[in-house]
Amino acid sequence: MASSDEYATTPLPRTVPAPESSADDVPDEERAEPAQQTLLEQLGGFSGLIYSTLPVLVFVPANALLGLTVAIWAALGVAGAVLVWRLVRREPIQPAISGFLGVGICALIAWRVGEAKGFFLFGIYTSLVYGAAFLISILIRRPLVGVVWGVLNGHGVGWRTDSRVVRLYDAATAAWVLVFGARYLVQHHLYAADSTGWLAAARIAMGWPLTALALVVTVWAVRRAGHLPASSARHAA
Repeated sequence: MASSDEYATTPLPRTVPAPESSADDVPDEERAEPAQQTLLEQLGGFSGLIYSTLPVLVFVPANALLGLTVAIWAALGVAGAVLVWRLVRREPIQPAISGFLGVGICALIAWRVGEAKGFFLFGIYTSLVYGAAFLISILIRRPLVGVVWGVLNGHGVGWRTDSRVVRLYDAATAAWVLVFGARYLVQHHLYAADSTGWLAAARIAMGWPLTALALVVTVWAVRRAGHLPASSARHAA
């Protein structure tokens, strides 16, 4: 991308280019920060993780006090308000759009089931599918954390020839398997027991807090693998 300096009419003084720095020269803290920021951006940032709990916080008490229909519309209203809020603040809206669609699906299932616990059914089986996908990726030696990270940051799949890096991404992928597996097992049990209140509590407690823990493991793996985002690596060079 051209800069304004390229269109200057007076010659610029010649500068000696700075020596290139290798990835080994970058401190571990500086390696981790860009990786963590990029991963958080994909999740909508810390605010996005917190926003995702708001529809649940509204749905359960509204259902207890005013009934299922009001609770469904209240959850949809909160999800819509989050979307509008992000638009007004010019924040990334992709997580908010995904969240709104997810709440819409949950609301539809709850309406079709006719019970408040149906609101959580979509998330329960989504966790099962995600957990299975991450587990299978480890078994076939294509850990999803490495695959997704390579696609998002331009590293490709060359890392698969390095057994050390593959093991690192296996560990990060296994962390996500544990998160999704725990969510499915606990919430499916509460669903079967008709414990809607505890199901909501588990949904929140096992939501962004567990996501944050898995994110820490992922950042650790990315840092040890030496895989900065492509743009950050070029900037550091």
